[in-house]
Amino acid sequence: MNGSRITAVGHYQPAKVLTNEDLAGLVDTSDEWITSRVGIRTRHIAGPDEPVDELAAHAAAKALAAAGLTPGDIDLVLVATSTAIDRSPNTAARVAARLGIPSPAAMDVNVVCAGFTHALATADHAVRAGAAVRALVIGADKMSEVTDWTDRTTCVLVGDGAGAAVVEGADTPGIGPVLWGSVPEMGNAVRIEGTPPRFAQEGQSVYRWATTQLPPIARKACEKAGVAPADLAAVVLHQANLRIIEPLAERIGAVNAVIARDVIQSGNTSAASIPLAFSKLVEQGAVSTGDPVLFFGFGGNLSYAGQVIRCP
Repeated sequence: MNGSRITAVGHYQPAKVLTNEDLAGLVDTSDEWITSRVGIRTRHIAGPDEPVDELAAHAAAKALAAAGLTPGDIDLVLVATSTAIDRSPNTAARVAARLGIPSPAAMDVNVVCAGFTHALATADHAVRAGAAVRALVIGADKMSEVTDWTDRTTCVLVGDGAGAAVVEGADTPGIGPVLWGSVPEMGNAVRIEGTPPRFAQEGQSVYRWATTQLPPIARKACEKAGVAPADLAAVVLHQANLRIIEPLAERIGAVNAVIARDVIQSGNTSAASIPLAFSKLVEQGAVSTGDPVLFFGFGGNLSYAGQVIRCP
């Protein structure tokens, strides 16, 4: 095989929906304040009996079904998450157990909001190197569990969910070269730390970094794939904030692309946001098989990773 490709996707969100009006009953905020600053209107919140691995397994099961595969066809499970409370077994192992995958390599990838694009690149490398035949790549986070619900600067942002992709070998590569990196000296700008762990960020620093420093990096990811930004069919950025997504997409030069705006309905779901938003675009028919789509994750650790993929 000369490369790998995504052959199917799936997503899952908890049933409970929290609206801006609901949040206005918890903290000093309003629908107008939230939508004008971050563009979010609703978010899904998992219950106490819905751990991260359960969210991940639901999304993965849908991706497997869409690919027409059984659990036994998978030999690598990668889960991008930063909100799993337990250290061991890791989330990937628990997902494999839930799905009945018999003997996979199972690893978690913690690059917070850029986790899925890092994990996707890792799966691509593993398949191309012959270390795996078929991989499940999942982004799943339960941000509600690491959020201070009395802090209106963060609680209005977050949601829970998962998205998954099946990656298989391909004679014609369908996952472009990754462009990844980080700004370690600014890593404290987005944090999940402490006991109990709590999400915090320096919003203005992240906004300036994302809207000014990331556009040329995202364009370089397109260049590595041999795709001009104007030829992209869709752009799926980390769903952090509508005020970041829209100017970033514009500065990339994706003038003809569908721009994923799932943040409006789902909030910031961290590592889940890109596969969740992309799976919805596929489900809605907003993209077609073979279309070039830019994935670009950024945020926690002030890390970033992006690649152009071909739509399954």
